[in-house]
Amino acid sequence: MANILDIRRRIRSVTNTRQITKAMKVVSAAKLRRAQDRALAARPYAEMLTNVLKSLVSRAEILDPETGEPRHPLVAQREERRVLLIIVTGDKGLAGAFNTNILKAAMHFLESKAGQNVEIEAIGRKGRDFMRRRFPKAQARVRTGEREASSASSVTIVGEQVGVLNKLDYSVAAEIAERVIERYRNGDIDSVYLLFNEFKSVMVQRLVVEQILPVEHIGWTVVSQAAEMTKEEKAKARKAAVAAGVGLRAADTSQIDAEAAKFATAKVDYIYEQSPTELFNSLLPKYVGVQIFRALLESIAAEHAARMTAMDAATNNASEMIDSLTLAMNRARQAKITKEIIEIVGGAAAAV
Repeated sequence: MANILDIRRRIRSVTNTRQITKAMKVVSAAKLRRAQDRALAARPYAEMLTNVLKSLVSRAEILDPETGEPRHPLVAQREERRVLLIIVTGDKGLAGAFNTNILKAAMHFLESKAGQNVEIEAIGRKGRDFMRRRFPKAQARVRTGEREASSASSVTIVGEQVGVLNKLDYSVAAEIAERVIERYRNGDIDSVYLLFNEFKSVMVQRLVVEQILPVEHIGWTVVSQAAEMTKEEKAKARKAAVAAGVGLRAADTSQIDAEAAKFATAKVDYIYEQSPTELFNSLLPKYVGVQIFRALLESIAAEHAARMTAMDAATNNASEMIDSLTLAMNRARQAKITKEIIEIVGGAAAAV
């Protein structure tokens, strides 16, 4: 049986760990509330921008009347030979299976694109480190005026973004969108996919792979891969949210969404300062940037929710361990007392 002193040291160690996990749970719950507010605040702008683009589609000449081909390069579709995958993970661990599930989904996506050249841009330290250990970093290429072709399929890392999720700003998403759009226009890539954790509430999350380029339908997202939360994960998230005082359901924004949906949807002939075609060509890249920004905001909220759930489970496990160690210490102390009594009684009996 273990020494009583060793058990007491173990209890103190687990108690200190419980204090840390409990504090991390409270911090994650507070950050989750702020992340939810930021995601909700960005929705009206995205909704209005989408409605303006929908209105312009009905007025602008998106397709060439002679050839029937799209006039804007971001709408043009071509055969997938080179694919860009943007993976959004966290910069830190201690978030349960949050990063692991995203990376598993990324590997599943790469398997589905076997035979094609896949380029990876990792946002987040965990995704960057995981991909670095498995795939090489792409070397700088010199453009020759013709599209580069490769006979063999490959997976390479073309970009890394670490530390941008701590203080996320729209300029980060705009920079990524600008770089991706330029490569798509030049024909370096044929499609762009975004892998992230879509967040609606603590209990409504799913891993999705959305196609952001080419733009097929304004306001619709093309989901090529999705994974919902399991019942066990939802139960743990519910328990952690109740303990931390976080709302279980998404905020009711139906009234705000309804007002935003009315923007630029009236059946009237708007008078634009520029032509509808020029406005469409200038606003469509912003639409791609808003999609990336939304994904980053939701991924941040999902990470905080996952860390809150993981720390709540760790706190409960520490409490159970303390109870078990306390019981073991009491048994060891009782056994020691019983042994001393037996020795005293035995010594007294021998002296008689």
